[in-house]
This record gives sequence, C-alpha cells and structure tokens, in this order.
Amino acid sequence: MYIRQTKTSSSPTGETYSTFRLVASVRTGGKVRQQTLLNLGKNFDLAKELWPQLCTRIEQILAGQLSLIPGAPAVEKLAQRYAARLVMSGPKEERGEVRETVDYQEVDIDSLELVRPRSIGVEHAGLAALAELQLPRILAEVGLNGVQQAATLGSIIGRMAEPGSELATYAWLTGQSGLGELLDVDYEAMPLIRLYRTSDLLVRHRQAIEARLFSRISDLFSLPATVTLYDLTNTYFEGAMAGNGKARRGHSKEKRSDCPLVTLGLVLDGSGFVRRSRMFEGNAIEAATLEQMLTGLAAPAGALVIMDRGIATEANIAWLTGQHYRYLVVSRERKRQFAAEQAIAVTTAAKNTVRIQRVLSEDGTELRLYCHSGQRENKETAITQRFSERFERGLAKLAAALQTPRGDKRRDKILQRLGRLQEKSHGIAQHYRIELTPDAAGDKIVALNWEKQPVAGTMVTHPGVYCLRTNELSWDEDTLWRTYTMLTDLEAVFRSLKSELGLRPIYHHREDRAEGHLFITVLAYQAVQALRRRLKDQGFQESWSTLRRIFAGQRRITATFRQKDGRTLHVRKTTVAEPKLQQLYEALGLSASPVGVRKMVV
Repeated sequence: MYIRQTKTSSSPTGETYSTFRLVASVRTGGKVRQQTLLNLGKNFDLAKELWPQLCTRIEQILAGQLSLIPGAPAVEKLAQRYAARLVMSGPKEERGEVRETVDYQEVDIDSLELVRPRSIGVEHAGLAALAELQLPRILAEVGLNGVQQAATLGSIIGRMAEPGSELATYAWLTGQSGLGELLDVDYEAMPLIRLYRTSDLLVRHRQAIEARLFSRISDLFSLPATVTLYDLTNTYFEGAMAGNGKARRGHSKEKRSDCPLVTLGLVLDGSGFVRRSRMFEGNAIEAATLEQMLTGLAAPAGALVIMDRGIATEANIAWLTGQHYRYLVVSRERKRQFAAEQAIAVTTAAKNTVRIQRVLSEDGTELRLYCHSGQRENKETAITQRFSERFERGLAKLAAALQTPRGDKRRDKILQRLGRLQEKSHGIAQHYRIELTPDAAGDKIVALNWEKQPVAGTMVTHPGVYCLRTNELSWDEDTLWRTYTMLTDLEAVFRSLKSELGLRPIYHHREDRAEGHLFITVLAYQAVQALRRRLKDQGFQESWSTLRRIFAGQRRITATFRQKDGRTLHVRKTTVAEPKLQQLYEALGLSASPVGVRKMVV
C-alpha cells in the first residue's frame, strides 16, 4: 500500500494541480497490477516523508494491530479515517436479500472490537424527506454542483438532527454522523469554509429555491392555496455584531433585549408549510413589512390572509382590500364589548366553549366577531387581580408612611412616588381614583385615599373578550373562528424553529451569513413538516423533538474480529431498529436497515 501523486491539468483554465490516490499492488492472473483503493483528492496535504508511516498505520488498523511506536497525531487521524473509508467501501449486502450460501467464519470472540459508531436514523429519514421534496434537483437547477449540494444537505440535516451553528454542524458531520455513508460523501475531507460558502449560495438563490420548493410541496400534498398566514418573530445574536447592518436593538420576544436582534418574517399556507421567508432589521415595525412580503407571492385572487394585531393596521387592511385579498385579523381596537344574549357557542378541540357575537358594519363590507373565552377570562381575571393587589399594597404603604412622624410628606415627593407606582402598575392604575389631602399650607400631604372605579370596555370589565375583523361575509362564525385559530399553528412553527431546529442564537458577524443561518433553518423546517405530515396521516402525533430522539437511537457501527486463519474481519452494519422506530420506518415506507452490510477481510 502506498500513495501515488498524479499531476493533472484543468481543461478550461489550463491550471496544473496534483491529485492523490491510495494504491495497492495486487497479483491478477500472474501479473502484478496497481489497484486504486481510495481517491484522496487534491487537498491531501500530509508531508511526503510521512506517507509511508500513514500507509503502514492503515494496514495495522485493518489488520487489527496496535502501533508499538505512537505516530504523529495527524497521521493517526488520517489513518483512522482512511481505514474506516476502506471498510465502508467493501462489498455491499442489502438486508433481507436472498443469499445462495451462508458465510460462516471462525473468529476469536475476545478479539471483538466495536469501532466508529455513527448516527444514521435522523439522517435516513431526513434525506428521504428532502429527496421526496426534490431539493437535490432544485439545487442543481439553480446551479449548485455536487459538492455544494452535499454541503447543503449536510447543513439542513445537521440542523434537523443536532441544531446549532455551522461550526457545530461541521463537528457533527465529521465526528458523529453517518450521513456521508448514505450519500457516499467524505465530509471529513470537506473544509469548514465549504459550509459557509454554500450558505452564501443558498441566500443568493433563496427566492428561486423557495418558489420551486413550495411548488413541489403543493403538488405533493395537494395543498389548497386559499389561506395565507403571515407573522414575524425575532431572534438574538451573541456578540456586538457591528458588521451586520440588520442587527438592531429592539423588543425581544424571548426577553433578550440585551442582545442585538434580527426579525424573521414568514408567509405560510394553511397546512403550515413556508411559502416565503425574509430577514428584517431587529427593530423592524411589524406593520411595515406586509406589502413587500406578499407582493409577487402569486396567491390566487381572493386568498384569505390571516394576521395578528401587530400587523393589522388600517393601512395594511386597505392595501389587502386594494389587492383583492380577503382578510381575517385580530382587531387593534382597544375598547372591548360583548353582548352574551346575541352570541352563539362554538366548541373547541379541547372541549372548551367560545361564545361569538357577529356584528356587521354599517356599510355592510366588514364583519366584527366579538369572542368570549371562559379560559381566557380566568387567565385575564387572575392577571388583573394580581396587578390590582400589588398596586393597592403600594398605595397602602404610601398612605401608612404619611402617618409616621418622620415620614416624608412633601407634596412633590409624594407625587413622585405615586407616579412611579402608577408607571409600574401595568395599566391597572387607570381603574383607581386617588385623592390626596394636603395640609393647610398646601406643601405637605397628610392623607391618601383611593377607590377602585373600573373603566368600561377594558380587561377589568370584559375579561376574556377579543375581536376579529374580516371582509369574508359568507362564512359563519364557527368557520371564521376555526380559521383564525390557524395562527396558533404559526406560533407553533416559530417555537419549532427556535427550540427544535436551532434558530437561536445566531453567532455570525456578517449579514449574509446570518441570513443563511435562518434560511437553512427554514429549509430544515420544511423537511420536518413533510415528515410529520406523512406520519400524522398514519396516526403519529409526536413532536419533532420526540421523533428525533427515536430516530437518533439507530447507529452504524463496525465490528472487528480476529479470524482463526490470522486475518481480520471487519463488518459494518446498522443496528436493529427498535419497535417504535420500526413503526415509523414502515409508516414512511423506508428501509429499517439503511446502507446495508459492508464486509472486508484483511
């Protein structure tokens, strides 16, 4: 076994470069021939004087021998990697295939070693989902070559299996995952920068990829194009991010306002698949993003757009009407109202009751649905009661201080303390009439009294009430309310992106790299959604976190034995799927033993 260097010229540019191969001399038909065992590529950079040591160490590993003299760490790392690749490239035997003869070998049981365990379950399911969505074909259509496609698939499946940064994904691909065996790609030979540069390419072709991918999803699942959901969330950075123009301080929905933020806007269809995504500044005004996200979306005429109250401004509703969209939004009006005698009851999936009052506008162009939820009433009543009790304790403390001989009774100081108390009251102070009694000179306050006077049309007087607005006049209350509840599915999407697929935090300093991180997460979500959709049709309701734990239990592993004749037997095989995993594979129509069996005798 030795290493051969061959000089090659590039046809388009005429550039000369060297390629490296691991070669062995074999005797065939009485003649000695050279057989290429592995192509080491053009980035093989081990010093030439260490090549014999590397070849010797590979032979020792394959023969099950220990090295008496420890070699250089770089040599040992490459030797382990190339020996594993040689075992993986051995003759393939698919699980379940009919064999004409049974392969019995006498081995020393005590010599058994189990080496190179790699996860394979999430990779197997994730790759099947991406293949069903035709993502490799889409990537080829936008101009990505084979290496770039492999890097893309590695990044996406890495985000599904082990969410984290691109650096963490690279460590997972090269040290823990068996994805390379499924794709016949050596990720250990791929430099880290390849993942970053591929991320840049994905951002460059983002619009085309999203459009073609959603078109494929629509055909695959026969999705109706009548409902569009739109909302935004934000995620935070670790670091100052001075080089990212969209990193801004703003209101963090994760309570990380101490960090720079970026905002992710998503347009989804009614089944939860992403139609379009976009990264905005961290302090973006939600209402100002709607037009640019929906323009050119190719939604059918009269499609229904569902939005939360943060986006449902009068200007946006007017724009939707002008573009011939229907809308169903949470009203921004502050005053609450509800007439129970005019309401009908709707039963939720959780067997709770929501009462809905239908009110048509005077011009007959818009409906308002005033909804009352018993569960929401209990929650809001508890909130207002807690704030009221806290506010009254503050007033009582302030009043008690006025009765102590050494208490500060100066009028301006009392007003200052009262103002601070009102500021921290979460709006509950508006429901109290507070009376200050001054002394004869008017400079000091001698008494403080208060009385609770709830303001009509607020959470205190109408707990559990909210209002929906729509220009869809033909639907009944039940249909409109159940369609609105799709927004809760969108909130579940954001939770999945953040907690299950590693959307947060972002470590990239460059704007395009941060955008690439978000886009890869969105692509991973599409694959997860496709898997869960298939499994849901078969009765599986588990979250991706639960499914991932089940898939992650399966491994590829190499068993090495010393045979009676002195040779070493290497068998690389996938562990048997546990019963629950077997059920998932059957529901997805996938083999329970991905890659099959590889054997090698040295």
